[in-house]
This record gives sequence, structure tokens and C-alpha cells, in this order.
Amino acid sequence: MKFNSQEFLIHTIATLIQPSNTIAVGVLSPIPGSAALLSQQLSKQTKKKVFILGSSNPKFKTNHGVEIFDLAGQGRIDSFFLSGGQIDGIANINLTGIGPYPKQHTRWSGAFGSAYLYFLIPQVILFREKHNREVLVESVDFISAPGSSPKDTYRTGGPTHLVTNLCVFDFNREEKQFYLRSIHPKHSLEEVLDNTGFNFRYSPNPAITRGPSDAVLEILRTEVSEEISEIYPEFAKKIWS
Repeated sequence: MKFNSQEFLIHTIATLIQPSNTIAVGVLSPIPGSAALLSQQLSKQTKKKVFILGSSNPKFKTNHGVEIFDLAGQGRIDSFFLSGGQIDGIANINLTGIGPYPKQHTRWSGAFGSAYLYFLIPQVILFREKHNREVLVESVDFISAPGSSPKDTYRTGGPTHLVTNLCVFDFNREEKQFYLRSIHPKHSLEEVLDNTGFNFRYSPNPAITRGPSDAVLEILRTEVSEEISEIYPEFAKKIWS
């Protein structure tokens, strides 16, 4: 069965979060949200919990961000997702804007507690569909949330992976460096190198990211599409019309 690029990314992220028992998803995150729902559908653990900001479904609904912040503080969320206008080689993310602060020539919506969640949730997956040197930079213009902290800083969470439209990176917290985990089909190591602004470790023969099976696609196009359409109707219509 053929699949589109969004279905491929949903499956890729779902694979990474499969061991998690509790997954939280922020706003404007249809692909991570779909991945969390797919992970729940595929899990043999009936108690796997998914919280999605913006959902009115009692199964996924949260009390805005308050409940997620409380659960994170109690150590009860295993996985979360963050993005950024800029992401650098030590997993710092910039959600504030481009240019020297405070006179930035481009401003974004801001961090909204991202740094707090970055410090507390054990598996934070960074996600950007757009992989180029404007997004994946050598050093962010402003650190909205740091990828690492000094050893004497209390920190139970942080980045584990970076997923883009080209590849998957693993993040080594001890070395503070990304490792290329796999490259998506129809893309190449040269393409990843050319479009990444920071240095990373890689094998000369990297693995290829595995695509979804027909059985997974069936679940995506039925149960998952129905559930995510309540939160992101335009996304679901576009992907699974």
C-alpha cells in the first residue's frame, strides 16, 4: 500500500514513542498528535494514556496547559514534542525570533512553558518538517529552551531525538551531540549534510528509516484519522480525504 509523507512521519514518530505509557502533545501538532494516537492503537498496554491540547474528547482532553505542567512536575509524562524556528547542534531551541535580542527582526509566538517541560519530561522529541540550514543552525539566535544543563542542575528530562522530513537524529546527552540514526527513503547522506547547519556524527552507510506496513496504514486511515479529525479537521481532510 502506498503512503504519503505525513503518514511516513507519523509512523516514524510513533515507533520512537512506543515504549511510553503517557504521552502529551501540545498545540498545533497534528503529526505528533497522530503519532501519539497511533502508538496508543498499536500498544498492547491498554493503559497507555494520551493527552492532546485542544481536544474536547474526554479521552484526550486536558485542562489547557495546567494539567500537563502538573503531570510533568510529578514525573508522570514519559514523552512530549517540541519544535522551534531554530534548532542547533546541542539541541537548544529558539521559539522567540531571529536576530539579536531584543531587537529581533522576526518574532514568533514564544516559548509558553517549553523550557519547563524540556527539563522534566524524559523523552522530548524535536520535530520539524522543514530541514534546511535556516532551521537547523550552528547556534540559535536566542535560547528559548536549552538542550542541556550543567551537571549540578536538577534535570530529569531533555531531548532524545530530532525528526525531520529528511532523517532521524538521536541526541547523546552526555556528549551533547546529535547522531544520525536513519535517513528517509529517496533521500541521501549528502542531502542531509548539505541541509544541516550543525555538525553531527554519522556512519558512511546510514540506516534507512522503515515505512509503515499495510496493517499500520489501515489503522492510520480509520481509527487514527477519525480521532485526530476532531482536533485537526483540515489536516485530516487533507491527508485522508
